[in-house]
Amino acid sequence: MHAELIGLGAVVLVAGLLARAGRRAGLPTIPFYMLAGILLGPSTPGPVLIEHPDDISVLAALGLVLLLFHLGVEFPAEQVFGGGGRLFAAAGFYIALNVTSGLILGFTLGWGTREAFVVAGAVGISSSAIATKMLIELHRLTNAETPVILGIIVLEDLFLALYLALLSPVLAGSESTGEFVVDLLVSFGFLAVLFVVARYGAAAIGALIGSRENELLAILMVGLVVLVAGASEEFGVSDAIGALMIGLVISRTAVKERAESVVLPLRDVFAAVFFIAFGLSIDVAGLGAVAGAVAVAIAITFVANVAAGMVTARLFGFNQRAAVNIGLTVLGRGEFSLILATLAVTAGLDERIGPFVALYVLVLAVLAPILAANSGYLARLVPGRLLRSRYRYVRAETMSTACTHLDQIKVTTTDVDVCALCAETGDDWVQLRLCLACGYVGCCDDSPNKHTSAHHRATRHAIVESLEPGEGWRYCYVDEILVREPMGSSDSSAG
Repeated sequence: MHAELIGLGAVVLVAGLLARAGRRAGLPTIPFYMLAGILLGPSTPGPVLIEHPDDISVLAALGLVLLLFHLGVEFPAEQVFGGGGRLFAAAGFYIALNVTSGLILGFTLGWGTREAFVVAGAVGISSSAIATKMLIELHRLTNAETPVILGIIVLEDLFLALYLALLSPVLAGSESTGEFVVDLLVSFGFLAVLFVVARYGAAAIGALIGSRENELLAILMVGLVVLVAGASEEFGVSDAIGALMIGLVISRTAVKERAESVVLPLRDVFAAVFFIAFGLSIDVAGLGAVAGAVAVAIAITFVANVAAGMVTARLFGFNQRAAVNIGLTVLGRGEFSLILATLAVTAGLDERIGPFVALYVLVLAVLAPILAANSGYLARLVPGRLLRSRYRYVRAETMSTACTHLDQIKVTTTDVDVCALCAETGDDWVQLRLCLACGYVGCCDDSPNKHTSAHHRATRHAIVESLEPGEGWRYCYVDEILVREPMGSSDSSAG
């Protein structure tokens, strides 16, 4: 036992040191956790600290469960479902585009029909763990597009439950329609129970785990989360979905804030173990034969994700930066793709499936956080006319609900349709802006006199709104961000 503890401690320590060096260079931690697993695992030359990745599989599963549980606890459910039909349309388009692209790729590879459906799922479903970790590390939990991203993740998870239920009989070669229907009903029945508990059982769950002592709260909470996640797996539903759903329940209880603070350090430690275990599982020797197919798959996924991000941004009225953020945040593939690869290997499918999925997931897991962290560069290449955004600060800033000056808003409408100071001097203006603190109307920064900016400097009034027909975005001079109302707000002037 002591040897296993030494190996686990050493690999976690190395992962932490690599991640710390990466953070100093401005890089995310996820690729470095995975790199530690690859370098210190059984498939590469040099020291092998953990011979069998299965030795830490329980700890890795706990990391995934706690990561998704914490997401559920702080999940902005009202904002996500406030998106209504637009959210379902955005998630549906994202899933359909990516899964269809993967299915076409799978058939093109010529490995077989069952293999094509595995490739479709592996390419089409993003990693909840990686996307969640990126949102946290990139400090984007308050961005206006984040509830949409979380909504897409949730609907992807629900789609995955259906996809796994449909794929299992295909992989097993089952011809029993009755057995297939029974399994499907059991899976979705369990999901329905979780939804009912999330909606109506918060008070009972809060009483079950509630304690004034953080130690007892942590023990009761982790026990409940692991129990629900395991039960989800038993009923054919992803353990990640079970963890997320029980997190949603906790978010509706009186212990929500304490639960967040208690689980946070546990989440960070065990999530690192999850990514390390993924690195340990990669067979480096078999990667070369599938490198070409993986390169094509990555290119297809990148194009599909950016296209889906653009469509989503148009649906919600976001700018270019938010559009690119959406596409790149959900670019990573991980735990779900590996689940599908494991099922394929177990079913005796083409032996190239395993190395293909492993390399595809690894490359995207490394590229996605780096690309997402530098999304501003790609956003500058997106033509403004695609999203009805015309000015450079619209392309350079992410719309956000994080403005700290919303309390200054006193005026939201005006009958004034001229810049009075420009009219006095006989000068022309390009567009008009309304000061939401006092109602002043002035010309924009593309006008010669820039009277709105001058008004801000003189009064320190923070937020202005465009008065152009068809627009209505708001900009905060102090925070230097575009301001949006939360999704589902009845005020659509910020769209």
